[in-house]
Amino acid sequence: ANVTVTDLEELQELLLVNIENNKHLVTGSVRAKVLKWGEDVTEFQPPPDYILMADCIYYEESLGPLLKTLKDLTGPNTCVLCCYEQRTMGKNPEIERKYFELLKMDFELEKIPLDKHDEEYRSEDIHIVSIHRKQ
Repeated sequence: ANVTVTDLEELQELLLVNIENNKHLVTGSVRAKVLKWGEDVTEFQPPPDYILMADCIYYEESLGPLLKTLKDLTGPNTCVLCCYEQRTMGKNPEIERKYFELLKMDFELEKIPLDKHDEEYRSEDIHIVSIHRKQ
């Protein structure tokens, strides 16, 4: 696969270190790019086949920009896999609930059952959701 890994500007160096440390595992290509939620995503077009999200649901202030970026990045055939740890402390449950409520306005969601998760890494508090644009 041709992969683009993204994060904020201040984490690009770490992404490059991780790419270098794992290049022996890569059979396609991998590059690191800055992606700030809510901003222009023109350089990431055409829409990717897959978007993998991990632990992106945590600040209420980031929900709007995150959802805008997902809408801007996805095409009709893009599959988004969202993995997150369900947290029960503080405002986390409310933020999680609000995120999925807002997401359902433009996307279809399907929770991946725990028995379909990798046996070594599965956990009751880790969830994976498959997300597609509504047609």
